[in-house]
Amino acid sequence: MVQMIPVKHAKAIMGRLRHGADLLEEITAICREHGIRLGRIEAIGAVKKASIGFYDQQTRTYAYLTLVKAMEITKLSGNVSIKDGEVFVHAHITLADDTGRAYGGHLAPGTIVFACECIIEAFEGPALERVFDEETGLALWDIGGTETELKK
Repeated sequence: MVQMIPVKHAKAIMGRLRHGADLLEEITAICREHGIRLGRIEAIGAVKKASIGFYDQQTRTYAYLTLVKAMEITKLSGNVSIKDGEVFVHAHITLADDTGRAYGGHLAPGTIVFACECIIEAFEGPALERVFDEETGLALWDIGGTETELKK
């Protein structure tokens, strides 16, 4: 069963992030500052170094890769919800080095901005709280009683 909720576009903000900032921390701080608790994020730009994660489905743990080199952000996309009562940004990033080799995974702290242009869209709707999901071992959205069931 697919669980979905209706949301309405509330506002969008866009701009340039600070050179030298931690990418994940900066986006999270902007969401807090603007009261965004339900939203979508995308960005492009470049980083000085990166930390990306991969979730091992068998061990139910994250492994992290640190890349200490300049790379282009070819795509960053993610969402904003609530985890443990706080704004939580969950984003994936794809990066390319000077040879065109691509790296991707969960955006993790330690990814340092060289230049970044970001768009954050806020939505009106029930806040989505992340709770532990026994089946996957992940903190996933708890749609609760507000969902609309979509049948295949």
